[in-house]
Amino acid sequence: MTEYKVAILMGSPNDRPKMEPAADTLDAFGILADVRVMSAHRTPVQVAEFVSGARDAGYSAIICGAGMAAHLAGAAAAHTTLPVIGVPLSGGALNGVDALYATVQMPRGIPVATVAVDGAVNAALLVVQMLAISDPNLVEALVEDRAARAAVS
Repeated sequence: MTEYKVAILMGSPNDRPKMEPAADTLDAFGILADVRVMSAHRTPVQVAEFVSGARDAGYSAIICGAGMAAHLAGAAAAHTTLPVIGVPLSGGALNGVDALYATVQMPRGIPVATVAVDGAVNAALLVVQMLAISDPNLVEALVEDRAARAAVS
């Protein structure tokens, strides 16, 4: 099986409980999740440096979770051609709606795939689906995962 590595970025250590399901999901598929805290506002240089070198460092995709202003996914996407998946996080006065709008409204040419508020699992599954385009082992694993999720419903 091919070795894959995915970065999971979050704007604050407080976001870890909401983003941990993405790491757990990737791990279930045998994909290494590199979880890091970095902020588009407090550490923008660190974000730009990490993301701009992510492809050369062997990453396949980047998942970004942030709340309220939620600029992390867009800031990441501006510095890479890797797929970026944004997870708007609940909290604040608008309970995640502000983060959803901030994440989904990217300018033309800087795409960010966006999942539901607190949708870390779906962000990870979307990455697995993208990687499965060229990996039959991941296709099989996705089929099994879907069957298992249907059995629980």
